[in-house]
This record gives sequence, C-alpha cells and structure tokens, in this order.
Amino acid sequence: MTSLPDSGTQSPPVPRQRDVVLAALVLFAWSTSWIGVQLQLGVVAPEVSILWRFLLAGAFMFAWCALRGETLRGYRARDHLWFAALGLTLFSMNFVLFYHAGLVLVSGMLAVVFALAAPGNVIMQSLALKRPVPWTVALGSVIGVFGVAALFAPEILEHGYGHISGLALAVLGTAVFCTGNFISARIQSRGLPLAPATAWGMAYGALILFVLSLARGLAFEVEWTVSYLGALVFLALIASVLAFMTYLSLLRRIGPARAGYLTVLFPVFALLISSAYEGYAWTAWSFAGIALVALGNMLVLRRRPAAAH
Repeated sequence: MTSLPDSGTQSPPVPRQRDVVLAALVLFAWSTSWIGVQLQLGVVAPEVSILWRFLLAGAFMFAWCALRGETLRGYRARDHLWFAALGLTLFSMNFVLFYHAGLVLVSGMLAVVFALAAPGNVIMQSLALKRPVPWTVALGSVIGVFGVAALFAPEILEHGYGHISGLALAVLGTAVFCTGNFISARIQSRGLPLAPATAWGMAYGALILFVLSLARGLAFEVEWTVSYLGALVFLALIASVLAFMTYLSLLRRIGPARAGYLTVLFPVFALLISSAYEGYAWTAWSFAGIALVALGNMLVLRRRPAAAH
C-alpha cells in the first residue's frame, strides 16, 4: 500500500533553489487569482464560470501532453477513478464552494479561511503516515493561521460574524482542497505521470461541473467583457495550469505539509497586491500578522536532524 510522501525524510538530490522558484510561481499565481475570482462573480453562475475555466485549462493540458509525447491512453479503470476523484476535489467542487462563499464573504475572509489548508494538509499527512507530525510543523502551521487571521482582523470585525453560510462554504471548500492534495499525492505515489493525471483530472472536473450546471438549470453563458474574459484566461492558464502543475510538483518534492504551508502565505501576498493596486491601508494588525506568519514559516521549514541509521 502506498502512502503520502514523508516531509520529514531527506529531500531528493536536487538544487533547493528550484524549490524556491516553484514556490514563488505558485505564490504569484494563487495570490493574484483572488482578483480574477472577484472579476467573474456577478453575471455568470459560478459553476458555469468554473466550467469555462477548466474546459480551457484542460484543453491546454491535453495539447501540452500531446506535444510532449506523453501518453494519455492506456490507463486502467482504477486510474481513471483516481483522476475523477482529483477532478471532483481539486478541479471543481472546491472552487464551487469558494465562488459561492465569495458571494457572501469579502475576499480577505476567504483568504483567511483558505489558509486553514496548511494545518489541514498536516493532519491528513499525519493520518496517512499513522504517526504524529513534528511539533515544529504543527505549531508553525497554527501560528501561521493566527497570523493570517490577524492580517484581516479589522475586516472581520467590521463585517461581523453574521455570514455563517458563507463561512461554512469556505471551510468546506478548504477541506475539499486538502482532500485533493491527499489524492494527488496518492496518484503520484502510484507512479502515474503528473501532466496526464492533471489533464484527465481537469477533464473530469469540467464534466462534473457540466452535469451540475445542467441539474441546476443554469444558463451556459459568457460575460463578453474585457475584465471577465481576461480573468478567465488568467485563471485558466496561469492560476490553473501553471499553478497546479507547479504545486503538484512541489507536493512530490517537499511533501504536502510544507507545500501546503504556501496556502498560509497566499493572503500575505494578496494583501501586498491589494496595497499596491487597491489602496489597502496597513495597520498594526497587518504588521503583527506578517510577523506571526514569518515565525510560523521558520518553524514549518525548520530542517530536522537526519535520523540515525
């Protein structure tokens, strides 16, 4: 039986600078994706917008695999069940839940809730490995989450706690995302290639979204504006194809616990972007939150001594 990669074991013999570059790409793509999501809310139903997103992203992935000569056929039925599970968790339902939560909650609260994916990944890894995670990883994740909460505390206090339904959807979406991380790690541990698995996952995700939209009687429409179409292209090619391929590669290279901690940092970079382009006003809460996130980051990424042989 296969299991999740152990983040406590030694890393593969590759330059660590490459991991930094991969992490930076994911941070850029997903930190800016919150803007794209907000630009898509309003006219088109969330399920339909996400359907267009993954139809475009999936088509690109299939074309990419074909150009690289990676096989897209010959997978067993059991493999396709894994691909469908990946589509359900990472490429459809987690987005549906967060898009609907975005109709109720402000983007800052969404980012804070999404940061819970870091300890969520650690918990799932612990269950899969059947042993406790290092205390530094667990403590660092908790501190990081509190740091992100501090960053958006003024916004949360201003809007109150009345949006229970939106908060519940966001928490559930985060749990589904963590489940998708677990499934992806299992797929890679089975030796299945990353790019074809992602392509098939996106295809199944689009199929799930199509069936869901039909069942809900939603109109398959497009908002023909520069902002909507621009957001669609960015979310499909940058925030989906580039970010997911990079993130899933990080899962294999550094383990789900440390890769998942990137989700704690996304709101920080989103806040910096908001400061530059939306006039976000920095407060004492902001600086306190960044300090906590930095402390959590150092704890989670702290290298443990190699086990004696």
